[in-house]
Amino acid sequence: MIFDFSAIMVLLVAGSGAIWAIDALFFAPKRYATATAAQSASDADAKAVVGRIPPPAPPVVVDYARSFFPVFLIVLILRSFIVEPFRIPSGSMIPTLLVGDFILVNKFNYGIRLPLINKKVIEIGAPARGDVVVFRYPLDPSTPYIKRVVGIPGDKINFRDKRLYINDEEINYKHIGTYVGLKSSAQHTGSKLAEEDLLGYDHQILLTPRTHNQTFEGVVPAESYFVLGDNRDNSKDSRYWGYVPDANLVGRAFMIWMNWDNGPEVGRIGSKIR
Repeated sequence: MIFDFSAIMVLLVAGSGAIWAIDALFFAPKRYATATAAQSASDADAKAVVGRIPPPAPPVVVDYARSFFPVFLIVLILRSFIVEPFRIPSGSMIPTLLVGDFILVNKFNYGIRLPLINKKVIEIGAPARGDVVVFRYPLDPSTPYIKRVVGIPGDKINFRDKRLYINDEEINYKHIGTYVGLKSSAQHTGSKLAEEDLLGYDHQILLTPRTHNQTFEGVVPAESYFVLGDNRDNSKDSRYWGYVPDANLVGRAFMIWMNWDNGPEVGRIGSKIR
């Protein structure tokens, strides 16, 4: 179990709902009965004039619980089963994602999972090659990571000399220019911008000359995925720590809704992630 925002929302929903329910079942009827008896004894005519006596005001704690319970529940449902926001803290996915991008992640593409335990209860779909996914880092599940899926279950993966091979087929890329980064991405200016054909899925990657690359060879196990960063020479990914289990998946990143890196970057608002 991971104590994160979802855990906080579950506790808030459970706590506010319990306070509201207990009061409604046990304490509110007693308050109303006491108020009715007191008013009948002191002023028999008042009841005839105003009709049914309104229930007395609940304690402040109960009033707050009753008011915020629907809000907490809606937020929990939205973030746990529909969409969740994340912020990009590093440059491992340049040029696709920049430092300071605020993204939205589809939570149901890969199945409905219960909050807290992240157990899948409804099968819907699975990641495909090329999907940009958010997942819980296998070595520290409390930390969310974002990378691109390049290997699905059963794929033979080989990465050597800055070249990716899937099922013994070399994945081709072509240089399309020199990268020019701004703000936090400026440190990658001069890297080679390339377009990679991931077995029919085209996307851009960044290559840094004269850097060492980790080699890797293996077959992706069942219910696991091999992921890489688009900033290919500046990403700690499956080449270093292995595969991502299906149980660690959070969802598919699909849109940038804001960017803030020492100021806003309006042009990135609403950009689709591919």
